[in-house]
Amino acid sequence: MNVPYDERQHLRTAVQRQPADFIAWVMLADAELGAGDLDAGERAAQRALQLRRDHPEALARLGRARWMQGRHEEAANLLRHASRQVPQHPGIALWLGHALEDAGQPEAAADAYRRAHALLPDEAYVAAQRLNWQRRLCDWRGLEALSQQVRGAVAQGNPAVEPFAFLSEDASAAEQLACARQRAQVIAASTPRLPPPTPRPQGPLRVGFLSNGFGAHPTGLLTVALFEQLRAHAGLQVHLFALNGDDGSRIRQRLQAAAHALHAVAGVPHAAIARRIREAGIDVLFDLRGWGGGGTPEVLAMRPAPLQVNWLAYPGTSGAPWIDYVLADAFVLPPALEPAFSETVLRLPRAFQPSDNTRVVEAPPARGECGLPGCDGNGGGVVFCCFNNSYKLNPRSVARMLEVLRGVPGSVLWLLSGPGLADARLREVARSQGIDPSRLVFMPKLPHPQYLARYRHADLFLDTHPYNAHTTASDALWAGCPVLTTPGRSFAARVAGSLNHHLGLDEMNVADDAAFIATAVRLGNDPAARAALRARLASARDTAGVFDMAGFARDFAALVQDLAGRQAHAAQH
Repeated sequence: MNVPYDERQHLRTAVQRQPADFIAWVMLADAELGAGDLDAGERAAQRALQLRRDHPEALARLGRARWMQGRHEEAANLLRHASRQVPQHPGIALWLGHALEDAGQPEAAADAYRRAHALLPDEAYVAAQRLNWQRRLCDWRGLEALSQQVRGAVAQGNPAVEPFAFLSEDASAAEQLACARQRAQVIAASTPRLPPPTPRPQGPLRVGFLSNGFGAHPTGLLTVALFEQLRAHAGLQVHLFALNGDDGSRIRQRLQAAAHALHAVAGVPHAAIARRIREAGIDVLFDLRGWGGGGTPEVLAMRPAPLQVNWLAYPGTSGAPWIDYVLADAFVLPPALEPAFSETVLRLPRAFQPSDNTRVVEAPPARGECGLPGCDGNGGGVVFCCFNNSYKLNPRSVARMLEVLRGVPGSVLWLLSGPGLADARLREVARSQGIDPSRLVFMPKLPHPQYLARYRHADLFLDTHPYNAHTTASDALWAGCPVLTTPGRSFAARVAGSLNHHLGLDEMNVADDAAFIATAVRLGNDPAARAALRARLASARDTAGVFDMAGFARDFAALVQDLAGRQAHAAQH
C-alpha cells in the first residue's frame, strides 16, 4: 500500500482532532506502514487496540507491523487470532499467510493463501500470492489454472501482480515488462519526488548501492569482492545503503570495510532513506533489489539520485520511470530483448554478475554422510545436482531431470531441501514417473562454506527453466561443477547461459529439453567426458575473466565514470 505523504498528514491531523476515532487510527496504521515508518505504524495500531480491545482490524495492523519488524512469530499469533474472529476476511487471511511463511509454518501459510483465494477467487493479487507459495512448496495442484489467471490479469493491465513472482511464469519478456510497468505506475502516482538535486562540487564520484542483502545473502556474496577491488579506484566512493540489519556475518564485516560508508537504514521510513541518499550526494544509485521482497521501490521513486540503475538482484526490467539504466551483458540481454526493457541498456564486456573469488572450496564430508551413493568404479553413482530454490523446480524442469536419471543408471539427483512437504511432493512425482524416490537426495540449508564444499561431490548441475540458477550457478562453477542450461527468451532465463558463454563453455548452453536430456545422459554415462569438461572449467575459471574481480572493478569503474561524464556533459548543454 502506497499512501501519499499528504494523506498521512491528513490522517495524523484527524486523530489529533478526534483521538477516539478508531477507524482513523486503523487507517493511519496502514498509511504509516505503507510509508515504511514501522514505529509510527505500530503506535497507531496499539492506539486502535486501546480504543477497541481485541478488535480484529486493529490486531491485524499490529500483526502486520510485527511482520515488517521481523517479529514473525508474534505477527503470526496476532494475525491468527484476528483471522479466527473474522474467518471470512480475505485481507487478514492473506497477511496471515505472509506471517506464517516467515514464522516457519509453510503448510499453514499455504492454507491461509488458499482460504484468501477462495474468498476472493477473482482477485489477481491473491491468486498470485497463492501461486507463488505453491511453487515454493512444489504443490502443483491447479498450477496451470492459477498461472493462466495471473498472466491474464497482467494482459488486462491489472497492477496487482508482483513482478518478482511473475518471473517464475513461462511468460515473454514483453509480458514481464507489462507486469513491472503496471506495478511501477501505481507507486509513481502515489509517491512524491524530491526536488532536483543541487549540483555537487567536483570530487570523487559517489556511487550508491541500495539493498536488503548486505550480509550473508546472495547479494552480499556476489558483490563483496567487487567492492573490495573498487577500493583501488580513487575516483570512486562506494556508499552502501543497507535495508537489512547487521547479521553479524563475516560478509557484513567485509562489506563495511570495503565501502567508503555503510549507511544502516533498516526500518527507516522511505522518505528518510531517500533524504539520506540525497544528503550523501550520491551521483549514481544502483538498485540491488528491484522488485524482490524487502526492496523499497518507493525510495527510488522519490528520485534521490540523478542517475538510477537496475542491476544484479532483479533479472528483468524494472518498468519504472525512476530507473534510467539496466546493467547487463550482451548474452544475458541481447539487442532483440531491448524493446522489452524500459531502461537504457548498459553492457559490461564480461558477464554482468560478479562473484566472490576469495572463497576457498573446502573438502566436503564423505559421500555417505551427505546421503549420496558411493562410486562403484565403473562410472556409477553419478551425482546430478540442482541447488536452486524450490520455486524454480517447476513441472517442466523436474520432468527433464527425471528423464536424465532414467538414462543414467545408478545416478542420483541432489536437491536443496524445500519448505514444508516440498521434498515429499517431489519424491512422489518421481515415484509417479517410475523413478525410485530414493534417487532424490535432499541437502538441508547449510552455512555457505559447507554448502560450497558439497559441490565437490557433484558431477553436473542441471539448471531450471524459465528461471535459471543465478548465484547458485556462480557457486557451482567456482567450485568446479559444470552447469547445463537451456538459455531462454528472458533475462532470468539467460543468466546461467551468460556465465557459461563467458567461460568459453557454450556447448553447455543447449537449445531445448531434448538436447538438455541427451547432453546430461551422455555426460552421465561417460566418465572421461565429464573429467575433460571439469578440466576445461578449471582452466577457464582462472583465465576467462568471469571470476576476475580486479578486472570487473576496472570495467565497472570505467562504465560508471563514463555514465556520469555523459550526464554532466548533457547537463551543461
